[in-house]
Amino acid sequence: MPTAPSIARRALAALTLAGLAGLATAGPALLNVSYDVSREFYKDYNAVFIAHWKKTTGEDLTVNQSHGGSSAQARAVADGLEADVITMNQANDIDILFDRGGLVAADWAKRLPDNASPTTSVSVILVRKGNPKNIRDWDDLGRKGVSVIVPNPKTSGNGRYTYLAAWGAALKKGVSTPAAEALVGRIFANVPVLDGGGRGATTTFAQRGLGDALVTFESEVPLIKREFGGDFEVVYPGWTVLAENPVAVVDKVVDRKGTRRQAEAYLKFLWTDEGQAVAAKYHLRPRSAKVLAKHAADFPKLTTFTVDEVFGGWKKAQADHFRDGGSYDRIVSSNKR
Repeated sequence: MPTAPSIARRALAALTLAGLAGLATAGPALLNVSYDVSREFYKDYNAVFIAHWKKTTGEDLTVNQSHGGSSAQARAVADGLEADVITMNQANDIDILFDRGGLVAADWAKRLPDNASPTTSVSVILVRKGNPKNIRDWDDLGRKGVSVIVPNPKTSGNGRYTYLAAWGAALKKGVSTPAAEALVGRIFANVPVLDGGGRGATTTFAQRGLGDALVTFESEVPLIKREFGGDFEVVYPGWTVLAENPVAVVDKVVDRKGTRRQAEAYLKFLWTDEGQAVAAKYHLRPRSAKVLAKHAADFPKLTTFTVDEVFGGWKKAQADHFRDGGSYDRIVSSNKR
């Protein structure tokens, strides 16, 4: 008859074998580090891709998500957060990963179509029902008595797009560079609180009830209306910036973990009809003409400009406007005086 210790040893061995079996059959896991307001889209997209991957390869795959202000997220990856893929809303927050240790390839933007940006959005203005302050364009956000909610351009791509949208729209209307800077200064003087990311700014505006207007991505508007009720209206400015959403494999991480095959497939699937359809569902503008045509009613035709066109690209925009001592810091300092 087995003794109590031998029974315990057998039980422990059985548990150990079961644990090892579980580990042996567990599939790989990816970490997608992304910007603040993309969490719902990627939650849905991940489920679609995981099912596709299981069907085509037989492999069980887990995809984890991390979201926050885009620049804060990029810095976290540069500081050691082991992202297999990074999915941002501006190229500068991927370029930094090459600059800081070669975590991504120098030519990451050329490895996928459309400068590695499978979707786009635009910066729009959300106002309260009835638009009581009669806000119609960027100029109106700089009027006295108008309170504007914008995330911090130092930590948030959403905030940087807001800043560049107002500045670039002024230039497109033919005003001088000093006048464009003055407009942006008036707008940011009207910002009562700078949240770290777009989702925080949404909470400040929609839940806390602060501000007359929220500048956000077009893709956020349906979610805000659904979550907080229909007491908001969207204002499309005369000119606005096209926000491109680039993606990249974090080469050093996937090569160390052995997940390059899965990570590359995960990003490439964003350009398929299935991936583009999920994007359109979350009001991200798809690159696919076929998918865009199916959802044309959801995406009004707008007059847009790109960061490359007006500001010489994200690296130059970062150096001119958002580095320490750049034009944004000058504006903030001037507003405090």
